[in-house]
Amino acid sequence: MTTTTGGDSPTPVTVLGLGAMGSAIARTFLDRGHPVTVWNRTAGKAAPLAEAGASVAAGAAEAAAASPLVVVCLLDYDAVDAVLADVGGAVEGKALVNLTSGSPAQARATERWAAEHGAAYIDGGIMADPPDLGTSHAHFSFSGSRAAFEAHEPTLMELGNGTYYGEDAGLASVEFMAQVGTAYELLIGFLHTLRLVKAEGADPAEFADRVADSVAASYPPLISGIGKAVRDGAFPPDMGPLSVQAALMDDLIEHRRSNGVDTTRMVEVKRLMDRRIADGHGEEGFSGLFPLLGEKG
Repeated sequence: MTTTTGGDSPTPVTVLGLGAMGSAIARTFLDRGHPVTVWNRTAGKAAPLAEAGASVAAGAAEAAAASPLVVVCLLDYDAVDAVLADVGGAVEGKALVNLTSGSPAQARATERWAAEHGAAYIDGGIMADPPDLGTSHAHFSFSGSRAAFEAHEPTLMELGNGTYYGEDAGLASVEFMAQVGTAYELLIGFLHTLRLVKAEGADPAEFADRVADSVAASYPPLISGIGKAVRDGAFPPDMGPLSVQAALMDDLIEHRRSNGVDTTRMVEVKRLMDRRIADGHGEEGFSGLFPLLGEKG
């Protein structure tokens, strides 16, 4: 199904940022028949999408001017701020959808920027890996301008399942931070448990399978995969590479700190990630923190 601007033509969409997730977003819209304009600071990343039919803009402002729906997906809010500074007034009269992970405060600040530049703002969180986009396995949280969301809901729902949480632009991030934070809290505790299981001579993979069946029914593939990684000593990029996951941790820590919530576990996770990345293991997944749990320092 395609969505339209009110006639028979699919809604044109601009995508700013062509990392793994941004490229998957652009390709999903292309596959659904939307005219897609793309831009990325490293221009070479646009080549595969250009071959698939996307228009490649020379600059961020030119890209934003090309479509009524402008989607931003970047590594962090420092990158968002830099790109939006280049976009400026090109977003006037458009719907600006920011799918970059960050804190509720950052989302609200970006909403204020959008209002100052005449754009309707929608913030979003992505709970999916790039290959899942366009399927029922992809889940999105949205908040911000209700009118803009309702106008573009059919288009946005082509990316996956989505829920709108209200006009406060920070609510999508609240949901995203809570969902992702729950996962990290579970998994670091699980790795500590596997340290105990392995130290006692039991098989961590077999134990993980039992946990997947009983305690964590909603996470069986991930739980089982981490157990196998610990048993085998090979740590594939579950949940994405640590180099990407680490970019989110400061936001998770500051979100808790700003609300008076204990940050001990999240600070530990970030410390372990930084150490593992510094040791040259940034492409490993969350299970790659396991070798550090028996060390001091």
